[in-house]
Amino acid sequence: MKKSFLTVCVAFLFLTATAQENSYIVKTRGAKKKAQMEMVSEEPVPSVSSSEGETVRDFISDNFRFYSLCDWQEGMKFMVMPEKYDLVVKTFADAGTGKEVSSMSLRHKIMIYKGHTEASDGHHRINFHCQDNDRDYYYEIPSGSFDDYCYNKLGVPTLAYLGDVDIAREKLMGKTLYTKNQHYRVDTEYDGDGFQEVIVDKDMEVKVTAVGVGTRAYPVKIIVEDRDGNEFYQNVAISKTNCGMRDDEFIMDNAKFLFANSFELVDDIMAVNSYNYRAYIGRIVHTKFPTTMLNESTKKIQNIPRMIGYQIEALTPHKADTKFTAKLKNTILGTYFYKDVTLDQKSISGTSKDFEQEPDDYFSYIFAPGPGKKIETTEASRGMIRMGHVSPGFSEDEVMLAAGEPDEVQHGENGLYTWIFKRSNNKLLVVEFNGSGVVEKAYGKDAPKAKSTTTKRRAATTKKRSSSSWKSGKGTPL
Repeated sequence: MKKSFLTVCVAFLFLTATAQENSYIVKTRGAKKKAQMEMVSEEPVPSVSSSEGETVRDFISDNFRFYSLCDWQEGMKFMVMPEKYDLVVKTFADAGTGKEVSSMSLRHKIMIYKGHTEASDGHHRINFHCQDNDRDYYYEIPSGSFDDYCYNKLGVPTLAYLGDVDIAREKLMGKTLYTKNQHYRVDTEYDGDGFQEVIVDKDMEVKVTAVGVGTRAYPVKIIVEDRDGNEFYQNVAISKTNCGMRDDEFIMDNAKFLFANSFELVDDIMAVNSYNYRAYIGRIVHTKFPTTMLNESTKKIQNIPRMIGYQIEALTPHKADTKFTAKLKNTILGTYFYKDVTLDQKSISGTSKDFEQEPDDYFSYIFAPGPGKKIETTEASRGMIRMGHVSPGFSEDEVMLAAGEPDEVQHGENGLYTWIFKRSNNKLLVVEFNGSGVVEKAYGKDAPKAKSTTTKRRAATTKKRSSSSWKSGKGTPL
C-alpha cells in the first residue's frame, strides 16, 4: 500500500515538473509552488453578462475560425486538460497496445490530430500523435460512424484547442484591454490548478502580460495587469472549437467565459464610437413607458411597467449597426436586464414617421433620469418576483414588477377586481385582488379560442372601456 502511494506521488511530481517546462502553462504572480494530489475542477462562477458582445465581432471572425470535428485538419494541436470526471472515464487508448490510458498520465501533453480510421471490429477511431512522448493514441467513437458523430457538440473529451491559444498570443500579447466583468481569478498554486476569485472594477484599463492554455471548454487563459501591478486572469472561449458546449449554453454562469464578456479591445472601442458612451455608465434611470427587456434570471423577455428604476451597468456597442446592448440592474431587485437601444435618435433608420412607429429603440424615449417610484417589497417576495412569479399577498406594485402591466382588467362586486396577463403557448395568468389591493389568488389557464371578427371587435371595445375604468379606479398603474 505504501509502495503504491509512493509511486503515485513520484508520478505526480514528475508530471507537474514537466508542466512547469510547458510554455502553454502560465500563472499569475504569487502562485505557490505546492503540488496537489487531486485536481481542482474549473467550476464557472456567477456572471452578470448574458451573451457574447458585438464589440469584437470582426476581431473574432477575422482571426479565430471555428472548426467542427468534421472539418479538423491533420496537424491541428490540442492539449490534454482533464477534469475530475475525465480521471474516472478514460478517454484515450494506446495505438500500439490497444489498452486504455489514464488521463492523468497524459495531462498537459500535446496531441496532434492524425485523421480518423475504421478499426477491424467496425469501430471508428480519431487518431493522435503525442508530441511529448512520441507515441500514437486514439479516441474510440462510442457508437456509429465518424460522419455521424462529428456533427454533434461532443468532440473529443479533455482536449483544449491550442490553435486559439497560439493566435491569441500573437494578437493580444502586450495589448491594452478593458475589463467587461467584475469576476476574475488569480492562481494560488504554481504546480496545480487552484485559483481564487477576485473582484475588480469594470471598464478598467489593463495590459495583457501572458497568454496560455486554460481548460477544454475555455481554452485561452489571458493574464492581465492593472495600473497598480495586480495580475489576474480569465479562461475564455473564442472560436469554441472542441469546447464541448453549444452556443446556447454560454448563458448565465457561463456567459462571462466568452472573450467579449470579459475583455474589450481598445481599438474596437475607438472604431465603433466617435462619442463617449461611457458617460452613461453608472447612471440611475427609470422607465417612462412600458417596454420589454430580457430578464437574465429567467432568460425570457419580460414586460416592464413604467416608473421602474435601473442602474446602467454597461453599454456594449454593436458593429453590425448603430445600436448598443444596455445592461441594466433593477434598483429594487438587483436583477439584471438587457435591451438593444440606440443612443442617438438620428441613428434610427428612416423618417420621423418611422421613429414614431419604433420609439422603443431610442434610449432617451424609454428612460428618464432618476430612480423612479419607490416600491416596498419583502425579501420573500423579491425572490419570486425575480423569477416572474406572482403569489397571494402581493401588492399591485409587486405584481407589476413580476409580470408588467396587465393586458386586461375585470372589475367584480365588493371592490374585487382581476388582472389578466397574456402568456406564451396560448396561456393566461389570472391575478385576483381583494378590495384592499392585495392578491388573493394567482393561477394560469388556457386562453379562450379565437373568436369571429365581429366578436373580436366587441372584445376590443370592452377591453378599451375596462382599461379606461381601471385608470380611474382600482388597479391604478405605476
